[in-house]
Amino acid sequence: MNNKKLFAAVVGLGLVTLSACGSSSDEGSGAGSKTVTLVSHDSWAVSKNVLADFEKKSGYKVKVLEDGDAGQAVNKAILTKDNPQGDVFFGVDNTLLSRALDNGLFQSYEAKGADGIKAEYRVDQDKHRVTPIDTGDICVNYDKAYFSAHKLAPPTSYDDLIKPAYKNLLVTENASTSSPGLGFLLGSAAKYGDGGTSRSSGAESGGGWQGYWKKLKANGVKVVDGWEQAYNEEFSGSAGGKKAKADRPLVVSYASSPPAEVIYADPKPKTAPTGVADGTCFRQTEYAGLLSNAKNTKGGKAFLDFLLTKEFQDDMPLNMFVYPVVEGAQVPAEFTEYGPQAENPETMDPAKIADHRDDWVKSWTSLVLK
Repeated sequence: MNNKKLFAAVVGLGLVTLSACGSSSDEGSGAGSKTVTLVSHDSWAVSKNVLADFEKKSGYKVKVLEDGDAGQAVNKAILTKDNPQGDVFFGVDNTLLSRALDNGLFQSYEAKGADGIKAEYRVDQDKHRVTPIDTGDICVNYDKAYFSAHKLAPPTSYDDLIKPAYKNLLVTENASTSSPGLGFLLGSAAKYGDGGTSRSSGAESGGGWQGYWKKLKANGVKVVDGWEQAYNEEFSGSAGGKKAKADRPLVVSYASSPPAEVIYADPKPKTAPTGVADGTCFRQTEYAGLLSNAKNTKGGKAFLDFLLTKEFQDDMPLNMFVYPVVEGAQVPAEFTEYGPQAENPETMDPAKIADHRDDWVKSWTSLVLK
């Protein structure tokens, strides 16, 4: 998801970056153009041979415009929707989906292969303005070496994170500027509500998610702007964090981060140096859509069809470290061994996110950052 490509580069080999794929002399995107332009957050990645195969079969050249964090990219796409930068937008997730739909960012198109998408990821079935592409879990990751050295069991739940044993150990991202930061906030809201009881333990949350975050703040949670800073500069368990002499052994990241630490390490360790606190996960799904007022709608539709092919869905996990959403797509063995999806992640209906997201972020900002 966000910054996964940067993550891979930091820990070792790096991934294919396609900030401007295709010849600079190609004609601009238009109704008769043979260039299709994808607008995305900066985590987009695909294998060169897979993209080349699409270009050969379709006759279109692909140009990719990467535009920062998911929230930033969505907001800019909304502001430019009358004269969009491209034809297809990839990377709006369930935390921001309602903002995109309510602002008319996408036009209707049911991509070929949509009937193969797993039922739990389908949304907007009456209008087909977006197509589910991938999914993953935002979870707290922990540094195994730290907890072993301190003879302390790593946390397994939201409740654990507010216990004195974990004081000053957690770093998370700003919920107003970061997709995983927002996902962690929404996970706590799904867990505790606006006032009530923790479903897993019966422990009083002390006023819903707000009460929980007051306790988390009192327990020394550190907040930084984005994932790259949190994971690669503040988290002691990552390859980047080790180089930076980071001192926080808990970080909000993804369930797929541990396998990435194995895959991109040299030499590869026998086991992942990091683990996931399974009881802190929030399920995230990313979508793509044909932009309203896209100049090359035919090319955009062909590209959306491509994103649901088995070739792309099989290729995607080890490029963007997310799970495929199409039935029958292959999940890498490393994911199964080191980063399986959470069995019972927190979830939230997109309509509820739409109703509360902005107010919750304002409350969170006032509560945690001031």
